[in-house]
Amino acid sequence: MLIFDLDGTLIDSNGVWQEVDRIFLARRNAPYTQEYYNGVAHTILSNCAVFTKEYLHLEESCEEIIAEWMELAGDAYRHIPMKPYAREYLVRCRETGRRMALFTSCVPDHYRAALAHHGLFPYFERIISAQELGVDKKSPDVFRKVAELLGVRPRECVLFDDSLSACKAAKAAGMTVVGVRDNFMAGTGADMREICDQYIESFADLL
Repeated sequence: MLIFDLDGTLIDSNGVWQEVDRIFLARRNAPYTQEYYNGVAHTILSNCAVFTKEYLHLEESCEEIIAEWMELAGDAYRHIPMKPYAREYLVRCRETGRRMALFTSCVPDHYRAALAHHGLFPYFERIISAQELGVDKKSPDVFRKVAELLGVRPRECVLFDDSLSACKAAKAAGMTVVGVRDNFMAGTGADMREICDQYIESFADLL
């Protein structure tokens, strides 16, 4: 079973959220720091909102914070391009009969918009939303649960992801892991190469 992340793996969307963060922080005269990025990167929005509220000592509720983020992101997911050669790789996998699923931290409205825009729904036999499960992708138990939901064992899965923390967790769960380079995560490349079974610059490497 091939399991794909969406943001930063199949679609080039990490820049959208960096811009959302910069605007959100600028409205509050707060700098965009590595500490803030580390607190909100690659987790579900509810966790991001809790961190942001505490980090900035905000009076707004977590629901209000999330609503502002969603407004700032707007309809960006209807226009975000796919990563280079990602479609070609999905086509190749489908032609060779590989089973594929999507496991994403992206909010449902956004991932549905992106998948519809690129016509990707037919490629995946199941889409699992970390947002709907209420978990982030940083624990091996999460990936064991995903394998269970897909009716397979972790050792029968190959994860494709651009996040170091997700790759570490999936590897610890017993999955084979392919790290996917993303420009916004380039600083983790050395660690990804050490953790992952394979690290690719783009999906062209697999074609």
